[in-house]
Amino acid sequence: MSDIESRRLQGLVFALVAAAFTNIYLTQPVLPVLAREFGVDEAGASLSISAAILGIALATLPFGKLVDRYPMRPIILAGGLVVGGAGLLCALTTSFGLLVTARLAQGLFMPALTTCLAAYLANRLPLARLNVVMGAYVSATVVGGLGGRLLGGWIHPPLHWRYAFVSAAALVLAAAFAAARWLPGVGETPPRHGSAVGYRQLLTSWPVLRTYAVAFGAFWVFSVTFNYLPFYLSAPPFEASTGLITLLYVVYLIGAVTGPLAGRLANRIGSGPTLALGTTVFAFALALTLVPSLVAVLAGLMLTCAGFFTTHAAAAGALNRRLTSSRGRGNALYVLFYYAGGSVGITVSGYAYRHGGWPAVVGGGTVVLALTLLIAVLEIRESGRPAPQPVGEEGPAAGA
Repeated sequence: MSDIESRRLQGLVFALVAAAFTNIYLTQPVLPVLAREFGVDEAGASLSISAAILGIALATLPFGKLVDRYPMRPIILAGGLVVGGAGLLCALTTSFGLLVTARLAQGLFMPALTTCLAAYLANRLPLARLNVVMGAYVSATVVGGLGGRLLGGWIHPPLHWRYAFVSAAALVLAAAFAAARWLPGVGETPPRHGSAVGYRQLLTSWPVLRTYAVAFGAFWVFSVTFNYLPFYLSAPPFEASTGLITLLYVVYLIGAVTGPLAGRLANRIGSGPTLALGTTVFAFALALTLVPSLVAVLAGLMLTCAGFFTTHAAAAGALNRRLTSSRGRGNALYVLFYYAGGSVGITVSGYAYRHGGWPAVVGGGTVVLALTLLIAVLEIRESGRPAPQPVGEEGPAAGA
C-alpha cells in the first residue's frame, strides 16, 4: 500500500467513525430543551441518549458475527442509511416516543459503522499499519463525540436542536457512501486465516480476556472522571460556572492527537510498555485533580485524556494482533466490555462520591488503574517469552 493509499484509507476511516460518533451525543447539551418541548422530566429526556447506548450494546455482538462472514460494503451502506434516516426522523417528529425509538434504531446500526470497521481493518492491514490506523480510529471517536455535543449545543441554537440531527445525518450518509465506494476490498468476503472461533472461546482465552479487562477498567475511570467533574468543580473551592465546566470538555481533543501517536509508539516499544505508560500517566493525572487549583485540574484533565487514549489505542492494537480469525467477534466483545466498564464505573462511583466526595472517586479510580497496570506488566513479561499462539490459529471452531 502506497503512502497516498494509506493516507486515503486513514482519512476514510476517520471520517466514517467521527460521523457515526457525532450522532450518539447530539441531544446531551439540549436535554432541558427536550424536556420542555416534549413535556417530559429529566429522566425521560435522558432516554434520548440512553436509547442510543442501549442499541449499541444490543447490536454489537450480532454485527460482530456478520462482519466475519459477509462483505463490508452492504454492512456500511445499511448502517449509514439507518443511522442517517433515523436521524432525519428525529429532526421531523413531534412525538417523543418516536424520537426515542429512532434513537434506539440509530444505536442498533451504529456497530455497522464502528465495530465492523475495526474488524475490517484488522483483516486488511499488516500489524505496523494497523496500530497507526487504529490510533486514527480512536481519535475519530473523540472528535465525533465532542463534535456531536458542540453541534447540538453550540453550533445550532438550543431551540433549533432539530438542525443538529439534519447536519449529523448528512455527515454520516456522506461518509458511509464514500467508505462504501473507496475503501479497498469492501466488496470481498472476509478472509479466513484460521479456524473460526466463537464468543465462548474468546472469553476463555486469557491473553484476549485481559485485553478486554483493560478496556473495561480504562473506560470505567475515564467515564467516572468526566461524569462527576461538574459536581466537583461547581462546589467550593472552585464554584465554576456551567459554561466554564462545559469548556473544559474541549480537552477531549487531546485524544485526537494521542491516538495515532500511541499506535506509532506501540510499533516501536510494544503494546505492553505503551499500556504501562498510558496507565501511569492516567493515574498521575487523577492525583493532580486533587490539587485545589483550576490550573492543576485542567492539567490533570489534559493528562487524563492523554493517558486514557494511549491505553485504549494500545489495547485495541494488542487485541487485533492476537486474533487471526473472528476479528468481528473479537472487536464486538471489546466494545461491549468498554461500554460496560463505563456504565458500571459510573454507577459504583456514584456511591463513592456520595460518601467520600471527589477523593473517594479518585481513590477508586486509582485502584482500577492499578489492576490495569498489572495487566500491562504481564504483557511486558510475555513479550520476552516465545510468542503465544494467536487465537484462532488452529483447533475446532467454538460455539458462539
